This record gives sequence, structure tokens and C-alpha cells, in this order.
Amino acid sequence: MKQWMLLPRIVVMEQDAIRDTAKVLTELKLDGNGLIVCGPHTCSFGRQIAGILGNEYPAEVLIVGSASMEEVERVASRASDKNFVVAVGGGRTIDIAKIASVSANLPFISVPTAASHDGIASMRASIRFKEGTQSIEAQTPLAIIADTRIMAQAPHRLLAAGCGDIISNYTAVKDWELARKLRGEEFSEYAAALSLMSTEIILNSATQIKPNLEDSVRLVVKALVSSSVAMSIAGSSRPASGSEHKFSHALDVKAPKPALHGEQCGVGTIMMAYLHGGDWQRIRQALQSIGAPVDARGLGIEDQYIVEALLHAKNVRPERYTILGEGLTRKAAEELAKVTLVIE
Repeated sequence: MKQWMLLPRIVVMEQDAIRDTAKVLTELKLDGNGLIVCGPHTCSFGRQIAGILGNEYPAEVLIVGSASMEEVERVASRASDKNFVVAVGGGRTIDIAKIASVSANLPFISVPTAASHDGIASMRASIRFKEGTQSIEAQTPLAIIADTRIMAQAPHRLLAAGCGDIISNYTAVKDWELARKLRGEEFSEYAAALSLMSTEIILNSATQIKPNLEDSVRLVVKALVSSSVAMSIAGSSRPASGSEHKFSHALDVKAPKPALHGEQCGVGTIMMAYLHGGDWQRIRQALQSIGAPVDARGLGIEDQYIVEALLHAKNVRPERYTILGEGLTRKAAEELAKVTLVIE
């Protein structure tokens, strides 16, 4: 079976990058009408882009809400008579537009307003179903337009969450290596190396990642794009999603009020690195330096839900083998949850 390696054709990352949106569409040889999808808090940027596109690329602006299949279907319906889809916003908005563009069979452009997770550049998207949030395959953006001025204005919590999502590659690759050894799973050395390089960039630069700094945004966006490219090379999300992501998705189901995806993945990475016998202390220290949560209190979630999520994680993508194996006992889950509470 042939494997298609789909990568972004254009990545623009600079101050006031959205001013080049029309140039990007021209470079991609796109034409006709477009649909600009944005969230309630990013609609001003969506309208700004619509103005930039002007009469050359007439575009309708559509505001979306929750990341649900109902919203995906609504966007796909509005896109049915369009020629391209542009998503302007955070991970939720981009994920909705990404899946809808596949349904409508249209090219997709990603214009992130925050570096909150690798969904801004990957072929995966997270959508909430009745049984919880699930990651599904969509398509890689044809182009990414990252305006560092806009992204630096986003709450630092979002940037820190993006760092948590990148750092989680550490345990994702360890899980992948384990699956290769114990289950004979196909493994890409190149994809794994690129994924871990993204993690190392963040771990080594943790003290330099500060609020409202465009240099911090550039650093994180580059790592997010590299992580996404690793997934495209592998042909799956294996290089960036393992036991820590299972934990995060399980927490979405069990916790009354889940935290951000990247925040949960960061805390999950601390615990899963401990299970792997990895350098979990370094991961914890880096997340603290960045300003990301490292325990249940930081997530705003009671300890009991951390334990329940660890127990439930085996039910998330059961076909994907990780360090969690067939699941943990309650005693093991309770002991593991204590790792995040260690005070250094």
C-alpha cells in the first residue's frame, strides 16, 4: 500500500503575516470564492483577512462554536459552493475547518492566532463526540500563515499549552519504540528523530519562553510545524501521540471541567516518562519554567479524576500499544498520580 507524505507547501511566519494572505493564495494558484472560519474571539481577524482578500478572492466569514460534528457539518454545508477554506483562530476553530474542508473536498489554509497545539499544522483534528474527544484524520494545511504579532498577544496559557503538546512527543516516541519491540509495529527512525528534536528545542529553551514575546512564538510554532511534519512522514500520529494523549482524552471524559489539551498532555508526559524510567524531573522543571501546569492542582482538576483517567486510558484507541499496556490497577494509578505532586 502506497503512503502519501502530505506536507504544507507554504509556511509564512512573521510580523503582520496575514497581510500576505492574498499573495499566498495566488502562489498556491487558488481562485474563486472562499470561506473564512473563525471563533467568537477571532472574528475580527477573520474580517480583516476578508478585507485583505477583497474582490480578488471574495470570502464569506463564518463564526463557529464548539468542536462538534454538528459544527463541522454546518461549515461543510456553507463551504459547498466555495473554492477554498481559511481557518482563523485557535485549535478548536482550525480543527472544525480542517475536517469540514475534507468533507467539502476543498484546499485548507491555517491561520493560527495562538500556538496552543500541533493541530495548527497537522493532518489530525480533535472533535468532541458523546463518548468524549477523539482525534481523527483530516488533511494537512496547504499553507500556514502564522502572524507572530497576533499570536504574541494571545494569553500565555495557550502558548504554554502548545509547549506541553510538543513536550509530549518525548513519551509518544518511547511508546512507539516499545510497540516496535513488543508488537513489531512499523517504525520510522526519521519521523521519530524529527519529533524528538522538536521536544528538545522546547526543553532546552524553556527559560526563554515568556509571555508576549514574538521570539517565543516563533520558537514554539517552528516546533509545532516540525512535530506535524514528523506525523506526515510517519503517516500517522504515532510520533506525537502516545500514552500521554490517551490520558488527556480520558481526562476529557472523566473530569467535570477538563483543562486545555496541551496542559493535560504535559502533565500526562510527566507520569508516562516516570513509567518509562525517563527523565521526568527535567520535563516537570521545563513545564514549570514555561508556566504550564505540572499537577492536578495546576490543571484545576481534583486528584480523583486524574486516577480515574489513568484507569480509563486503556479504552482510548485500544489498538495503539503504549506503556500503559492493558491498563493499570487502581493502586498503580494512585501511585502514579502522586508523581506529579513531588516538590523539588
